This record gives sequence, C-alpha cells and structure tokens, in this order.
Amino acid sequence: MPSLKIKLTDPVHSCSYRVLYGDTDAGGVVYNANYLRFFELGRSSFMRQYVFSYREIEKAGFILPVVETYLRFKASARYDDLLIVQSSMQRISDFSWKFSHHILRSDDEKLLVKGFTVHASVDMGGKLAKLPPEYIAKIRQVSCAPDS
Repeated sequence: MPSLKIKLTDPVHSCSYRVLYGDTDAGGVVYNANYLRFFELGRSSFMRQYVFSYREIEKAGFILPVVETYLRFKASARYDDLLIVQSSMQRISDFSWKFSHHILRSDDEKLLVKGFTVHASVDMGGKLAKLPPEYIAKIRQVSCAPDS
C-alpha cells in the first residue's frame, strides 16, 4: 500500500507537548496509540483558536467522534522529548470533518508522525446530525474546501 500524502494547509495550528514517562512503552519510546491523543490535543487547540471550543459544540447538542484515522510513523519520540503538534482542517461537509496532523520533535524539527482523523457530527443520542448553519459557515471561513 503506498504511503498517503498528509499535507497541512493554512491555517496551521501548532502546540507543544512534553512526553511523560507514562506515554512510553517498555522499549522507552512513545506507545503508538498515544499519538492519537496528541492529534486530539492539536485538533482541540485548532478548534479553540479558529472556530469554537468542543465544549461549545457539546453545549449546542453535538459531539464529533472519530470515525476514521490514519497514522504514518517516521521516527520515535522518547520520554521528555518536547513535541510540536501541527494541525489543520482539510475538509468539512455537513456531516463530517477531516483534520491532518504532523508531529515533530522540537529540538531538531524531525517529522515523527503524520496522519489524519475524520469525525462525524452526531447528536447526543448518537445519530448523525447536521451542524447548525452558523457553525458550518464559521468553520468554512477558516480555510478548508467543502466536500464535493
């Protein structure tokens, strides 16, 4: 299977995270599933800065569960590494969102992991639900192209 190209588009949000001992496995490297938590950190920070906080979206009666994910591991992060999580929104439709992410080690800016997450828009009962038009309009102002 060919490697997917995971590109970031403007605006790109960056935040940092210091690897905790509890993030690592017996080999002393960050356990693979923890990169999804780091993606969540980037995505939540992106949303808070450019759109709405997840708390606001939940107060409006919606949640955005992950329905698809992809990670490509390039190099390992280790305990106490300072990571830079870069996130951008790639696609939005009335019912789904796609974010791309890059994780770099701060001291040498080496790309460690790249990937994406896709989120469905559902109501609090778990049914697929269209976000209010004002939310979609605000999100589309950020940058991303709508689904075709």
